[in-house]
Order: sequence, then C-alpha cells, then structure tokens
Amino acid sequence: MPSEYRTGGGAVVETAGKDERIRVTGAEAKRVKREALGVPDRAKHQQRVAVPMQRRTPEADTRQRVYRYRCCPTPTQAEQLIKTFGACRWTYNEGLALREKAWREHRVSLGFAESCRALTGWRNAEETRWLQDVSSTVLQQALRHLDAAFGRFFKGTAKHPRRKKKSRSRDSATYVRTGFRWLEDPEQSGTGLIALANSRGRCASGGPGRSPQVCDR
Repeated sequence: MPSEYRTGGGAVVETAGKDERIRVTGAEAKRVKREALGVPDRAKHQQRVAVPMQRRTPEADTRQRVYRYRCCPTPTQAEQLIKTFGACRWTYNEGLALREKAWREHRVSLGFAESCRALTGWRNAEETRWLQDVSSTVLQQALRHLDAAFGRFFKGTAKHPRRKKKSRSRDSATYVRTGFRWLEDPEQSGTGLIALANSRGRCASGGPGRSPQVCDR
C-alpha cells in the first residue's frame, strides 16, 4: 500500500508501488512546477460568478453518427494545414518530454491542466511564437490526446506513449465544436463549406461519393 509523510517545507512525499518511487505533491510540487518546469500556477478567477453545470442527457432512442468529408483546400490553406499538423505533433512531443522530465528529475506528476498552462508559455516564448499561427484549441486537443494515452498506460491497457514522428505518425488535428463552422449547401445535401479556426477562407467539402463544388478563396 502506498505510504506518505510530510516534510518540513509542506510537501507531501508519497512512496508508491514496489519500486519505492517517491512522488512529491503539495506546496513543494507547485514550487517545482513553477521554478524548474516553467508551469505557472493556476490563475484564480475570484470575480467569476459560478454557474451550475447543465448535464446534457441524450433523448431516448438517439444515435450518434460520424460523417466523413473530402475537402478541397487551396494551396494557401494546404500550407496552413501542414503547419497545423506539425504544430500538433510538436506540442504532443513537447508535452510528453515535459511530463517525463517532471517525473524523472523531480518526481512530480503533471496532468492535462498543467500541460495547457505550459502551452501558454510556449506560445508566448520568442523561439516558439510560431505556435500562435495555429489555433490554441487544436494544440490543447493534442495535449488531451497525450493525457488520454497516459491514462491508458496507467490502466495497463496500452504501452507508454511514444514521440510522434513525421515518417511514422499520421498527420491529424482535432477541431472541437468551437473551432470550426460548417455551412451546408441547401441545394446539395452533404456538400458545403467548412471554416477552420486560424485558417484563411473556407474550404469546400463534399460528402461520400461527392466532389467539392466551390471553394471560398
């Protein structure tokens, strides 16, 4: 069973597992994250009014569907997508390296929230300011995928996450509902325009078996 004890500095040190690894939490962990790992403390929103969460329950006999569309980006849009794919891959790898370093050197665990706060620093840093050309929500989703990979690893259902390589990994980017807009052609169902966050213009899209009709340049 894991055991724990408190140090004089207010840190909680846990001994977990058979390998007797020590995990640092509490005030000492916050200090390490802030000073050694560059992860700022969580901002406090004291003036924000608390709003109760509304649980969305699907109606009876409802089904979820997945639609796949073939898009027709312009050369400028294709270049932006390539940049987005590369930024997502870089963010995933940097988040993985940060979490590994936090545990290997400081015995501190990082989660999705800490990784997102580190992402803010990466986007504002001079050498990685090019990340601002890509939607922050897309980069956050890359970190969410990394967190899910660690979750499967801790459950014992998958191996430890590996770095993504351009030659080995499939280029992808996840846009949440607030990161894109879909405008369907009223005359041809399943065909229309899709606008992605931080992209120029709208890309034409056609449904299965359909070719894109127009593209807003």
